[in-house]
Amino acid sequence: MSDSLSRFLLPSMIAMSCLFAVGVAVLRPDYFSSTNDLAILLFLQLLLAAIWNYRARFFPLLLVVFLWAGMVVPLNVVWTSGRWLVLAVGTLAGLIVYVRNQERSFMTFHLAAFFCVVAALVSAAVSAYPRLAFLKTMSLLLLFLYGSSGARVAVMGREKGFFSSLLLGCELLVYISAISYFIFHFEMFGNPNSLGAVVGVAAVPILLWGILMSEQPTTSWRRIFAFAIALLLLFSSYARAGIAAAVVSCVLVCIALRRYRLLVRGSCVALLLAVFVMVVVPFHEQPSESLTSVFLYKGHREDGILASRRSIWDETVSVIQAHPWLGSGFGTSPTSSEVVRRPESFESFREATREHGNSYLAITEWVGFAGDVPFFTLILLLSVNVARALRQMHRTGNVFSPVIPLAGVLTAGLVHAAFEDWLFAPGYYLCVFFWTLAFIMVDVLPAAEPTLKSATLSAPRAWTHGLGTAALGR
Repeated sequence: MSDSLSRFLLPSMIAMSCLFAVGVAVLRPDYFSSTNDLAILLFLQLLLAAIWNYRARFFPLLLVVFLWAGMVVPLNVVWTSGRWLVLAVGTLAGLIVYVRNQERSFMTFHLAAFFCVVAALVSAAVSAYPRLAFLKTMSLLLLFLYGSSGARVAVMGREKGFFSSLLLGCELLVYISAISYFIFHFEMFGNPNSLGAVVGVAAVPILLWGILMSEQPTTSWRRIFAFAIALLLLFSSYARAGIAAAVVSCVLVCIALRRYRLLVRGSCVALLLAVFVMVVVPFHEQPSESLTSVFLYKGHREDGILASRRSIWDETVSVIQAHPWLGSGFGTSPTSSEVVRRPESFESFREATREHGNSYLAITEWVGFAGDVPFFTLILLLSVNVARALRQMHRTGNVFSPVIPLAGVLTAGLVHAAFEDWLFAPGYYLCVFFWTLAFIMVDVLPAAEPTLKSATLSAPRAWTHGLGTAALGR
């Protein structure tokens, strides 16, 4: 939007909005006596403000709305329906801005995402709950369209500001979660596995990058403190999937950047924090014999590590055998319950869904082996991008590259998805966060390569290794 047009439109819209508000207050004062109407008005104002500065504001708003809808906090039911309006508006606005800029083209990754939607739509046609499966397919379409347009627009030309804001957001989320869990003993994420997922997949990898690229000692120690708090939250959840995801992600990033001393020291600190959590916050308030007993077996060593997953995996395999080619319908699963109602608030009902314990088995059950082709192609392309990012990090050692947090989060997400079924559930906030970063990676990765090469050749040693070496040691 040109400067002259902006100077004319903004005062005009403010004046018209004020006149409209005065007219409503005079002619229909009862509108302002309703709490719901005021909430809707406030929501529309926030949405308009986010669209006005789309690049900087909309992505944070989208994440907050989806996170709010998934937490056990006031007004979360309102956002259960409102989140889809936000996503739809953001997708439409993103497409408009993307078409006007035309700075980036669509690639193989985006084509695979399109065929995923087609496969989901075909499976919805044969589902026992076609209406619900169709709605879930439309939500997947909106998410992929936003990732292909709006998310890419949010990063174009402002990579530094985008990833700095992402890092700051993770710090704030960790502090808020720590206050909620450790001081008020309020589990705002509900299920401990959700806490483990958010911290292990999102917070820990991004905060590790923040430590590595800190340029001031005060900033470095602040992020080290936030990272330690995140580890305490992660261990206190006793979520093995989240812990495994964070461990694999951090180990791969440190090895790729050749930060072996940091890896050793960080592992020792993590073990100490795990012991502290085991003593202070014992699992099920019962003392445990060892770290492996509480974190790997959860007190059931005789049943094996995967005892809690084995039964639901077997059930999922049985459904796949019953519907091998087109599946049971995207986002829906046959259960023993009789469905007697329809979804009324854009939220799945339990009679048509169940736990799978593995995102890759879940998508196979939903779309069958025929529909698996585009979905696993998309996962393969994503894995290739992560491998390219790790190889790029190993070659250059540049800790300031934005591919580091992207590779860390995506690696953690792919590992975590092997034990939880959220990877293709667009209503879950982690799914929205993961796939938007996956689409952003498609643009950031090739753009970062020439920059990294030139930085490696021209920058001094302190630039390529960052203050993370000074703070934690190499």
